[in-house]
Amino acid sequence: MKISVYNQEGKEVGTILLPKEIFDVKMNPDLVHQVVVSQMTNRRRVIAHTKGKGEVRGGGRKPWRQKGTGRARHGSRRSPLWKGGGVTFGPRKERVFNKKINKKMKRKALFMVLSAKVKNNLILILDKLSLEQPKTKLIAKILKKSPAKGSILIALPKVEKDIIRAARNLQGVGTVEARNLNPFDLTSFKYLIMPKETIKVIKETFLK
Repeated sequence: MKISVYNQEGKEVGTILLPKEIFDVKMNPDLVHQVVVSQMTNRRRVIAHTKGKGEVRGGGRKPWRQKGTGRARHGSRRSPLWKGGGVTFGPRKERVFNKKINKKMKRKALFMVLSAKVKNNLILILDKLSLEQPKTKLIAKILKKSPAKGSILIALPKVEKDIIRAARNLQGVGTVEARNLNPFDLTSFKYLIMPKETIKVIKETFLK
């Protein structure tokens, strides 16, 4: 598969051949959905947590004697029936939402999303991507000149601190290392921009 290559000025400077095994895979929406949902649940942080009867303060002394008062019997102020007592069946931080997906399924879903991006002209290959300084306005200038209009994910062949630092202040722009590419991040952004070197890293990482 041939695709155009652009420079940082947004001008077409040539073409590049994409590996068919990665960028020409038939789409299976159910598999992609399953992998994306698993990634979302695995990233979920359990924050809500209520204290049970054994965790709230107090309750060391019986509120009143068992018989003779005319009131209902109670053994502890920590009972869920009391204000300030424990919570029954409340959310707990011990909950586990993780879903296991095997590597082959993850890899297949990644190739499907990349193939869909290519077919819809949502992948932009650059001959190189470099900045003189880690300035947001410099990366913004490059993206403005590119054909990509909308949310953009920049896939880097390695950790490029200057580019990551410059792009993190731009709304609708994200960065990721090629070896960490995944269906969830790809589906969260409209366009995928990457230098030519990134394709080599993708092949070495996912075509084993």
